[in-house]
Amino acid sequence: MRARSIGAAAATALALVAARDLVQKKHALLRNFPVIGHARYLLETIGPELRQYVVTSNEEERPFSRDQRTWIYASAKEENNYFGFGTDVDVEHVQGHAYVKQRTFAGTLPDLHDPQAPLPSAKVLGGPRGRAKAFRPASVVNISAMSFGSLSGAAITALNRGAALAGAMQNTGEGGLSPYHRNGGDLILQIGTSYFGCRNEDGTFSLDKLKDVVASAPVKAIEIKLSQGAKPGLGGMLPGAKVTPEIAGIRGIPAGKDCASPSRHTAFHDVDSMLDFVELLAAETGLPVGIKSAVGEMSFWQELANLMARGDRGVDFVTIDGGEGGTGAAPLIFTDSVSLPFRMGFSRVYSTFAERGLTDDITFIGSGKLGLPENAAVAFALGVDMINVAREAMLSIGCIQAQKCHTDKCPTGIATQDPWLVRGIDAPSKATRAAVYLRTLRKELLKVSGAVGVAHPALITTTDIEIMNGDYDARTLASVYGYKDGWGELGPELAQKITALLTTEPNALQKPVG
Repeated sequence: MRARSIGAAAATALALVAARDLVQKKHALLRNFPVIGHARYLLETIGPELRQYVVTSNEEERPFSRDQRTWIYASAKEENNYFGFGTDVDVEHVQGHAYVKQRTFAGTLPDLHDPQAPLPSAKVLGGPRGRAKAFRPASVVNISAMSFGSLSGAAITALNRGAALAGAMQNTGEGGLSPYHRNGGDLILQIGTSYFGCRNEDGTFSLDKLKDVVASAPVKAIEIKLSQGAKPGLGGMLPGAKVTPEIAGIRGIPAGKDCASPSRHTAFHDVDSMLDFVELLAAETGLPVGIKSAVGEMSFWQELANLMARGDRGVDFVTIDGGEGGTGAAPLIFTDSVSLPFRMGFSRVYSTFAERGLTDDITFIGSGKLGLPENAAVAFALGVDMINVAREAMLSIGCIQAQKCHTDKCPTGIATQDPWLVRGIDAPSKATRAAVYLRTLRKELLKVSGAVGVAHPALITTTDIEIMNGDYDARTLASVYGYKDGWGELGPELAQKITALLTTEPNALQKPVG
């Protein structure tokens, strides 16, 4: 009798826990997997002990280590994101580790107590080429290209609302501009090789449809996707399990079938015709137009720089995606071994434009694990003006690095179209977390910049950071990547303007570009 009573009480307790899990909105994992989902949090609690004695250290997991994920989770939740006792990194022996060199004295620095942590771009996007709708991006940290289809509608909604709360922008990805992108956040519209959202019935590009899409949403710029780091030269891949009727309608493709984008564009066939295409889009929309690409052979970039040096045509921005970047689905050979890692690839592209004196006229955007302060600081020192974050933004809204993106079985509902799993995401609360993460990363960048003695991360130079080069030896970024004097740095006028914006003109960030 007593055993029966105990069993009934236990069953009742489990039922109450299950009911609570199903109605709460804080944790997507618990909404999708009531009761048993608590095991994940229990294991997370004792994770450091398990890894120390059984599995791995805090720095060994990939693609994001436990320490990196912990920092993102804590930052997004406005929890204590500090670490105690000391570093887990073997600071004297880890090859390739970056070290920022602090300065003893500094000039006037920005106020770090502003909760919004404003950090605008040092460059006016589209300004050098006189685009009608040129603007200064309000945030140097923005959400990278992730399509509706690859991510769920709830995840896209959360990210878009988060971008709006943080004053950042969201890239639509090549899957087209969906209803979930229309939640208040400013957008960069990406055009891929399949021209989703702006294509004719035969799959070719439609300028009229593009203009309609741009007019219907807060699109601030257009990005032509040539390739991405995780699968360069391959084209996008959306498994048929993710191609719902809704996605098929937005993209103009059959439902339930694999959607493989072509590896090359049909609207242009070489650098010269690509620049004609860029100028056409800019003239017809008034928007800044740029390109996104991974880095492989360099002849493309050399020809692009040579043609832009003439001054009559050019891209407004260049987004460089590193080979370590993420993707929803790609062959292993492409994720592991095709295209250069970010630092190597970006430095080669930047140097190509620097040789021709063009760097102040182009906004450089970086992506590929740059949503961590250390990686972002190195990118800015190399010459990046803004960074895009993708997987880090996913982590901020609940991703647990399950690496199920390609299976449509993402347990947190982020990278899936399964209605049961998607219901776990409460978009309003996740939007707040995304916004807090974006602000926190900006604040961390301001802290690092202040330690170096400058007002903005774009003012960090290649001599301010050293890279570990074997035991007890290090080299500056300039030495490692072959930068000449002044490379990676803003021109004097740009440097003075951004310093003034952050330190002596507190209201200037609200002024329109004139």
